[in-house]
Amino acid sequence: MRTHHPIRIAMCAALFAGLIACAKHEQAAEASMEAASPATAAADAGGAAESRMASQAPTEAQLTSSAATYTDAQRKFIRTAQAKFRVRDVYQSALAIEDAVAAQGGFVTKNDIDTNIDSIRKRSLGNGQLVELAEYTVRGELTVRVPSDKAQAFLRSIIGQMDFLDTRSFAAMDAQFALLREQLAYQRNQEAQLELGDAQDEGGKLGQKAQVIAARVDAKSGRDEALIAQKEFEDRVAFATLDLSLYQLPKLRRTEMADMEAAVRDNGPGFLTRLGKSLSTGWFGLLEIGLLLVRLWPLWLLLALGLLAIRRLRRRRV
Repeated sequence: MRTHHPIRIAMCAALFAGLIACAKHEQAAEASMEAASPATAAADAGGAAESRMASQAPTEAQLTSSAATYTDAQRKFIRTAQAKFRVRDVYQSALAIEDAVAAQGGFVTKNDIDTNIDSIRKRSLGNGQLVELAEYTVRGELTVRVPSDKAQAFLRSIIGQMDFLDTRSFAAMDAQFALLREQLAYQRNQEAQLELGDAQDEGGKLGQKAQVIAARVDAKSGRDEALIAQKEFEDRVAFATLDLSLYQLPKLRRTEMADMEAAVRDNGPGFLTRLGKSLSTGWFGLLEIGLLLVRLWPLWLLLALGLLAIRRLRRRRV
């Protein structure tokens, strides 16, 4: 029986060691899974962010409209478009848009970029230094002119600059009747000028001739205005006008500067100097009160006479 005890003890020790080894193996596996989970979560978060950014980016369908492409041999259209969208960097996107305009044979009529300060916070850093944290947003306004038949292609060419499309609108105004009106006005002025020229050649009295000359000058002015209006309409028909509004996400500006309040406080007079100045100020204030009381001597005299009169009256009554 004694020989079985060591064997049992050895078997129990081996079983206990096996259990400990299994427990350590499970703990190591759990630790490795926990260590891998943050990286997996970060990768999942990054992929989700990229997918959200991709889903927010505009598509070509969002920048498509028949108002920008419809053509009719009998009609003339004045095409306009407006778009507001977010970009990564306003300055870089503005330059890229200008390049795209030039590639389409157009030109830029306005390029305004400004920075709006949304909020400012200041905090002391010590040692006479101050940090200023400013949140700002950069915005840009561009007006471009591109050939009317290339307006759609131009908008599609700048879609890579857009992170998010807020609004867009297209319009095609039928200008055939307005253009015809300007052409007829030009023809009328031309005919009036010819008729006045014939009347001037026929001669007549000096006063009548002067009136004819003045009328002819007015006719020439009307002809020129009609011609300019006609050319303006033709230009608006040939080139579409697009108004683009750009903005980017707010950014933070950090600036370190001297803390003037701390500098004034540190370089101000000491306690004893301020105490002496306060005593001096108080003493001079007391002197001023004394001078003010002296200036009121007529009042004190009247009060003294009044008191004497009251005392005499009381004595007489007694």
